Amino acid sequence: MGRHASAPKKDRSQVEAALGEIGDQVEKLAAMTADSIKKAIDKALARRNTVLTIRVNEESNRKLSMLVDCGLFKSRSESAAFLIEEGIKSREDLFSRIKDKLETIEKIREEIKGIVGKT
Repeated sequence: MGRHASAPKKDRSQVEAALGEIGDQVEKLAAMTADSIKKAIDKALARRNTVLTIRVNEESNRKLSMLVDCGLFKSRSESAAFLIEEGIKSREDLFSRIKDKLETIEKIREEIKGIVGKT
């Protein structure tokens, strides 16, 4: 009976130790993830060289401010620049198709100029 009474305590301490180890791993992963995010942000912001003035709705403004409030960005401008770049990256297929169409349009314009110039 004494053996059974101590078994739950032993099991409990093993579970607590395992949970503590999992917690440590989660903390390390979170730190690595935060570091990766910070590096991506710094890289994206380093390439900024064009100033835009934009208007956003209140919901977007709140979300941009949240990114500043949690310390990811120094300003709403930085958070907006990052999100714009990430949005463009995520829709690269769309921009590729648009680029192809614009090239086709430019070829047609050149053909028309050639036709008009020959008349």
